[in-house]
Amino acid sequence: MTDRHLRVNPIRCEAHGVCAELLPELIRLDRWGYPILVTRSVPPNLESLARRAVASCPALALLLDRGSGQSSGQSSRGSSGTG
Repeated sequence: MTDRHLRVNPIRCEAHGVCAELLPELIRLDRWGYPILVTRSVPPNLESLARRAVASCPALALLLDRGSGQSSGQSSRGSSGTG
């Protein structure tokens, strides 16, 4: 099983807060509404919720990476048609 890690692109993020609404276990918002990752690691039981949060980000700023140390080319925007 491959570990998954969340990543936020701070340049793209527009502080909509959708990610924190969908995944409060791993994402909190700062006082301006920007996401703060509680942890980058996504436990297997939260992976489907993480995929949903990634797919729902209106700014496409939330990414789900496979494993540690892999390039951004290995990122996932989530599966289309889910969630």
